[in-house]
Amino acid sequence: MQDTLQQRIPDALAQINRAILGKDSQARLSLCCLLSGGHLLLEDLPGMGKTTLAHALAGVMGLSFRRIQFTSDLLPADILGGSVFDPATATFHFHEGPVFCQVLMADEINRATPRTQSALLEAMEEGQVSLDGETRSLPEPFFVIATQNPSELAGTYPLPESQTDRFLMRLSLGYPSATAERELLAQPDQRLKPLNMTPCLSVTDLQDWQKHLSETHLSESVLDYIQRLIDFSRQSKRIQLGLSPRGGLAIVRAARCYARMAGRDHVTPDDVQAIFPAVADHRLRAADHVVPVGDSSDNSTAHHRTVAQWILDSVDVLQG
Repeated sequence: MQDTLQQRIPDALAQINRAILGKDSQARLSLCCLLSGGHLLLEDLPGMGKTTLAHALAGVMGLSFRRIQFTSDLLPADILGGSVFDPATATFHFHEGPVFCQVLMADEINRATPRTQSALLEAMEEGQVSLDGETRSLPEPFFVIATQNPSELAGTYPLPESQTDRFLMRLSLGYPSATAERELLAQPDQRLKPLNMTPCLSVTDLQDWQKHLSETHLSESVLDYIQRLIDFSRQSKRIQLGLSPRGGLAIVRAARCYARMAGRDHVTPDDVQAIFPAVADHRLRAADHVVPVGDSSDNSTAHHRTVAQWILDSVDVLQG
């Protein structure tokens, strides 16, 4: 079964890459995030293709999809739903909000107030919502694909650490290459066409994939490497907020899935390095006095995004 599922990965990636041109790495990491059972945060400037990528991911996984446009006047009830009084029966009936789906796209999540943002916390972590004294389970699987604009743009409310930590990965698409943009401009306007995706995985397939992820072998040497990355993030004076134990577990889970997607039953240091920036970036914070490290020429990338790559460059794969 696992071999059959693994063979469908190239088809899923090919469809995503047709929707988002020239972003092979982001497409693979995005699919890895959802196959791992995690939530995905897409951060970039407007118009970079975040919404298209979210639609493509839901499409290739064959899951029910709903989209919420977050605005400053959005209320928690607009997401979760609520009880409505029926005069005919003199009773209250619960009306489900858009959160009751398998893939929820929270578009421009940082346009909403912190109160509304926090309404997603229990749903993302527990797969349930508590309303009117009752706990209601969400469909399985349940994924949140949230998009946000860089926090320095007008009208945005930065997500608190308690919420960003719920996302397994954070990715940025960035501007397309000249070749990809030329191909995009030469095509008819894709916004006028429906995004037709062929599902590659059923819900049963996805559950089976996730159930067997823990069987992907993690050697002592690779585990040592992951621990050194975590310890470095906590001990360095350049970093104010290092990786938590939950962050370490996220690295292991994503690395195992990335290895499976490549057709291997064991994790290599290359797998860890491939997923580490996407898993760790939003969990790290540089010290206030530290000058941003790495390349800051991309204005769509926040300064702490370079910290994860700096950690990778600073920690040897083999302990010397």
